[in-house]
Amino acid sequence: MAEKMKIIPLGGLNEVGKNMTVYEHGGDMIVVDCGMGFPDGDMYGIDCVIPDVTYLVKNRARIRGLFITHGHEDHIGAIPYVLKQVNMPVYCTRLTAGLIKLKLEEHGLLKQVKLITVEAGEMVRVGKFYVEFIHVNHSIADSVAFAIHTSMGVIVHTGDFKIDTTPIDGEIIDLGRFGELGKEGVLALLADSTNVERPGYTMSERIVGRTFDRLFNGCDRRIIVTTFASNVHRIQQVIDAAAACGRKVAVTGRSMENVMKVATELGYMKLPRNTVVDLGRIKSLPLSQQVLVTTGSQGEEMSALYRMAFSQHRQIDVGPGDRVIISASAIPGNEKTIGRVINELFRKDVEVIYDRSDPLHVSGHACQEELKIIHALTRPRFFIPLHGEQKMLRRHINLALEMGMDRKNIVLPDIGSVIELTTKTIKIADAPAPSGSVLVDGSGVGDVGAVVLRDRKILAEDGMVVVILNIQNNQMVREPEIITRGFIYVKESEELMRELTEVASGAALSAMGGKQHARDVGELRSAVKSAVSGYLFKHTKRSPMVIPVVNRI
Repeated sequence: MAEKMKIIPLGGLNEVGKNMTVYEHGGDMIVVDCGMGFPDGDMYGIDCVIPDVTYLVKNRARIRGLFITHGHEDHIGAIPYVLKQVNMPVYCTRLTAGLIKLKLEEHGLLKQVKLITVEAGEMVRVGKFYVEFIHVNHSIADSVAFAIHTSMGVIVHTGDFKIDTTPIDGEIIDLGRFGELGKEGVLALLADSTNVERPGYTMSERIVGRTFDRLFNGCDRRIIVTTFASNVHRIQQVIDAAAACGRKVAVTGRSMENVMKVATELGYMKLPRNTVVDLGRIKSLPLSQQVLVTTGSQGEEMSALYRMAFSQHRQIDVGPGDRVIISASAIPGNEKTIGRVINELFRKDVEVIYDRSDPLHVSGHACQEELKIIHALTRPRFFIPLHGEQKMLRRHINLALEMGMDRKNIVLPDIGSVIELTTKTIKIADAPAPSGSVLVDGSGVGDVGAVVLRDRKILAEDGMVVVILNIQNNQMVREPEIITRGFIYVKESEELMRELTEVASGAALSAMGGKQHARDVGELRSAVKSAVSGYLFKHTKRSPMVIPVVNRI
């Protein structure tokens, strides 16, 4: 009987984020990445979304390790939540390990989790798998792809990558190793699809550094730069540009401070002498000598830039003497929140530079020509597109076909699809693995489901009406009391409130048999809810949540 391998994506398909892929062979399992996703606009109160790991919990005895490609939230954000359910050793590079440690400390898990650092070029043996770390370029340092060696052949899992010929750290993606693997024979390629719709090549990170040099030189204002906290190379270029102009740099925003601390301690950032100073100290300098690096590139409400824009920052007041540079692109769905911050900054007469025509940001993902290079070098027998929405996955399949691949050697899975591989065939099994999304709300993980979200949606859109029925000795002792929240302002709608009281009273008396005799409390609540809801929709065309409360005195 032919050897078989299973590949099960538990996240990262038909979505951007929440990346997680399971490899299963010879009775052993490994997991690649463990990311979170951002909540949709209708997920009221939800902090983040993580993969459903029911399948991992069920098979925990067979899991040999969790392998992380890089330190972005969509690849490491779910780690503390998942490791509370399935404790497994975590293998990653040094910077990624530093960022994961911050999360584990926050959740009180650091002592329980085995965190193993691996350098690019090294190989780790776990069970039936040999996992090779291959250096790639991305928008965070220390990113890797994996060559997963098995008795069936080699699987190449690219993670997020681009081909940057002039990277900030001087280490170009290891194309030579991809070529060697291709010559030896690659069974399957699983590759990043994020930028597959864009033709050509992704620009080098150094382009942004030149823009900073131009915007810093000759500027007599205070310069405030916001970017992704994890983009260590971008922050390095801001600091270098500031040092070249004789400016001092201060950092504000907890995530930015944490990442800089880890990156500096591990040697991924080199701080020019006497350039980075405390936020309190920099305020005593002339504006023309100040540079602030801040969180808030996505317009997040609690971020430092948001607080500056809306005059909520305890230490920084912005105004006509400031130039704000937004060195990031909007994550889909965040355009409105960023727009609000930009408009508020303009209202304060701040100069805001965010124009796309100015190269203030470059992507960390490969465009079409770079993806073609990886396909050409690895020459895989089978191909599975990863990391992207449906349109991106489909376009990546078309690219593989253009490269000469046979359609029968390509599959388009969904989250939970069980991809079965032999050395000669690839198919999606009929029965999927348990999968989906788990919602995180504060310290609650998975306790907010569809019903709770539906209720929150109703409350957000139409508000709430509470009807209090006071009953003593099985009789209604006074007319119902009506309380509303998020529906109407009572003092301006006294007539409607009177009518509501009459409707609720009539429904209650009717449910009690017209003799003021309370029979079944559930029946009484149901009758009042139905009458009040019907009346409100008829007269207001709104459907607030109606909650009858029976008070036995």
